[in-house]
Amino acid sequence: MAIRPCAPPAACVFLICALATAVYTAYPEPMNPCKSSLSRALLAVSRLDPYIVSCADDDASAVILTAGSNDKKIGGPLETSLHTCVNATLPENALPPFYCCPPKPTSEPINFTLPDPAEPLRVRRPVHAVGAEYMRKYERVIELMKALPESDPRSLYQMANVHCAYCTGSYRQTGNPELFMQIHFSWFFFPFHRAYLYFFERIAAKLLGEPGFALPFWSYDVPEGMRMPPEFDNSSSPLYDPIRNPNHAPPKVVDLEFAKPGIENNFTDEHQIQQNLWSMYKSMIGNAALPSLFHGQPFRAGQADKPGAGTVELCPHNPVHNWVGNTTKTSFEDMGTYYSSGRDPLFYPHHNNLDRLWQAWRDLGHVDFTDPDWLDSSFLFYDEEARLVRITVRDVLDIDKLRYRYDGVGMPWADAQPPVTPGVNTKKGTLKSVRFPVSLDAAVTAEVMRPRVLRSRPEEEVLVVEGVESDGTDVVKFDVYVNAMDYEKVVPGGREMAGTYVSLKHPIMDGTGKGMRIETTMRVALNRLLEDLGADGDQSVTVTLVPRSGNVKIRSLKIVYIVE
Repeated sequence: MAIRPCAPPAACVFLICALATAVYTAYPEPMNPCKSSLSRALLAVSRLDPYIVSCADDDASAVILTAGSNDKKIGGPLETSLHTCVNATLPENALPPFYCCPPKPTSEPINFTLPDPAEPLRVRRPVHAVGAEYMRKYERVIELMKALPESDPRSLYQMANVHCAYCTGSYRQTGNPELFMQIHFSWFFFPFHRAYLYFFERIAAKLLGEPGFALPFWSYDVPEGMRMPPEFDNSSSPLYDPIRNPNHAPPKVVDLEFAKPGIENNFTDEHQIQQNLWSMYKSMIGNAALPSLFHGQPFRAGQADKPGAGTVELCPHNPVHNWVGNTTKTSFEDMGTYYSSGRDPLFYPHHNNLDRLWQAWRDLGHVDFTDPDWLDSSFLFYDEEARLVRITVRDVLDIDKLRYRYDGVGMPWADAQPPVTPGVNTKKGTLKSVRFPVSLDAAVTAEVMRPRVLRSRPEEEVLVVEGVESDGTDVVKFDVYVNAMDYEKVVPGGREMAGTYVSLKHPIMDGTGKGMRIETTMRVALNRLLEDLGADGDQSVTVTLVPRSGNVKIRSLKIVYIVE
């Protein structure tokens, strides 16, 4: 049944806001408002933000929104079809090829089935430790994929196009063809890429004639792996991509918060390695307490894409893409932009490491979403027999059932908590009010009130940076400091620097010759941070947004309490 807004709107919203606030604040701490039909009805009627309290496992995820006479269902799993795949609108200076949709199948896709449980486990190991002989196997894989006809869905040409199709608006949502299926900036980031690598690896093994071949990973989150592997810098190797940043060839240490030239750190190798470990701590420990913080925000059928990226997608995923891509190219091709990154053979070891980080997060005791809208969403890939396969998120959650595991590195970032810098928030009493939205032309500091100081144990207190708006053809970076009005005095990468937003170039044109606008959100976990800063009992926090690259507008800041 459609829920219709009442009239007159102004009076209705005022009364409902008041009633919703009263109902919410009247709940005893242990009670979960997610279980209340009254609070959900109030939110639906008033069209207020439903994330006052996040209800991750809610069965009533499908909501009918009514605007005039047009009813639209929002909710349910997402899927795509090759029949509705269209050519992406890329800028004129994009590097060919431009058509990203996979070859049309001769029949409908088959459903994925797990490999035989008796199949030996493939052991994925780091590039820096796997040995030259094994890396020659990966060279041979890329050579064989490049030699296949471009019409073969197992060719490197088509494997790269898979990423392009799911990241540039070529694929549309089944049932909502006007809406993009963009797997970044959402809870699909990890499961999509895991499925992508699963099929890539099995195609590689088939071409090699070695059923046990396992894809190596680039372990840039550990000190011994924080340089581009030299095998990829040999111009005579199939692993070489001439469209990379020559200034970042080995032995240059990777910067896991890199955005673009001109704002690079002039650190020693030792200092950069320490910075990287601190950055990894924030992405994997400090800011990753909940599935929605680690994976990204829910993205359901009928919703606009890019609701919000998870911690690891923002850092280190995006910075590594930018760091490898050729920044003299308009869109930082190949690795530095979505449509072409799969053309670089380094893309696959890069994402293999990210898949390992997902497993590491689980090994630390975390659990994934149990929402059926996530679990039952699906993607399309061609397998090693060139058959089109539909695979769901629930199919890829257990790597043991997928018959592979990781080996060869530890988690040195798990204990790499950044230091606290004392005396950097002494001007709080002189803070001026800020009128949002704001353009980040300079650093902006605002006081954000905490709705309540005492929180129940399962809750995570989260700072939400809402309405992060930018031009998709730009690389945007800004840092988020908490309780550090004198942010310049904070040790680089220190604890007060709570998070970093870094984007890739997303050069999709809007039809008028301009880059399509991107609007998304960023979230920063506060529980552990406020304890570390000794501010857990404060009534408010000061938030300082420091622009580093690109033009970006912020709609608002708020604090919410999330239970998942």
